[in-house]
Amino acid sequence: MQAVNLYDSATFEREMPHDYFTWLREHEPVHWQPPSEIKANLGDLMRAEQHGYWALTRHKDIIEVSLDQKRFSSERGTVITTDLNEERAAQLRLWMINQDAPNHTKLRKLVNKGFTLRMINNMEPHIRKLSSEIVDSVARKGECDFVASIASELPLLVIAELVGCPLEDRRKLFDWSNQMVGFEDPDFANEAGATDAMSELFEYAGHLAAKRRSDPRDDLTSVLVHAEVDGERLDELGFNMFFILLILAGNETTRNAISGGMLALSENRDQWQKLLDDRSLMPTATEEILRYVSPVITMRRTATCDTEIAGQSIRENDKVVMFYPSANRDADVFENPHQLDVTRDPNPHLAFGWGPHFCLGASLARGEIRSIFSELLSRFPDIEVCGPVRRLRSTTVNSIKSMPVRFTPER
Repeated sequence: MQAVNLYDSATFEREMPHDYFTWLREHEPVHWQPPSEIKANLGDLMRAEQHGYWALTRHKDIIEVSLDQKRFSSERGTVITTDLNEERAAQLRLWMINQDAPNHTKLRKLVNKGFTLRMINNMEPHIRKLSSEIVDSVARKGECDFVASIASELPLLVIAELVGCPLEDRRKLFDWSNQMVGFEDPDFANEAGATDAMSELFEYAGHLAAKRRSDPRDDLTSVLVHAEVDGERLDELGFNMFFILLILAGNETTRNAISGGMLALSENRDQWQKLLDDRSLMPTATEEILRYVSPVITMRRTATCDTEIAGQSIRENDKVVMFYPSANRDADVFENPHQLDVTRDPNPHLAFGWGPHFCLGASLARGEIRSIFSELLSRFPDIEVCGPVRRLRSTTVNSIKSMPVRFTPER
């Protein structure tokens, strides 16, 4: 099997290298990936020597690492595969996703106050209403860019509603998150773009939090700025950093799942037909879309001591990178793993991670996916991808930038 450069973001812009992942799971489940040079326009952003890493491709090994914060740290090197200079790494350690216990545990308890089942359930009627309005906006056209007109709209509107942002600000949220997540892609990347976007989003979060401290509303921002655990509250810095993480995670990953799910169902019309014939399959179909698409490609951990994984020696400070699209096609866990099966059950996919860092917004994302596809099934039963699919150049997220679709227009 010819080696594929997992370090190079262009690899994932072309396609997900599932054949190579299959070979690695069978022959080198803990695989050494040498570093690649960072592209010139990213040099100022990173300004750090790049090191190789151990690529994990099996489901069980990723679970082992995800559950063991003592041996494998999110904080020591952050969860980003690329090495950063210490100044940038220190900034990102303020994000909950880049923390270990006990800081991570304490912060997660605080923000959990805003992700209660009651709050998520209260959003469901509104998510259905938003899904209907989004489909209304293109229904008479007969064609659209699925990403711009449908997939990106719902997560943005839901997050804006959830945190209490005025709806007119959602385009700014979209642009800022694209700049930050798409720093490897030529359509978004420039030396200062990601840094500037983070600063502007930070400032916006502080402005919104200040308003909700003095004038609380029925939204997540109000809950978080007033929440207490063991007598402690989120300080201004803590809230602002969590807000940035929430916008990125709540917008990017759900958008990617919806876009990737539409592409998968367009390419597997028998599965689309199953959903048309039986809408009660939407819960299992949602889990299968998440498994099959795997919206997040990688998360990194850093070894805190000399150890081993699957018999492979790992040295302290080695990078260990978990490849979720590979774990979610592991034949030891999933029967016919490369087949899209909307009836698949059980489905222990790792699309939301595993262990202490399991995605806080998993229930919300599931609700959005179910809602938008239920609306599409009802309104556009013949929808299909009809042109070239442009993918984001990224080693972090499995994202589609544009994807034309067509359907019979409503009259």
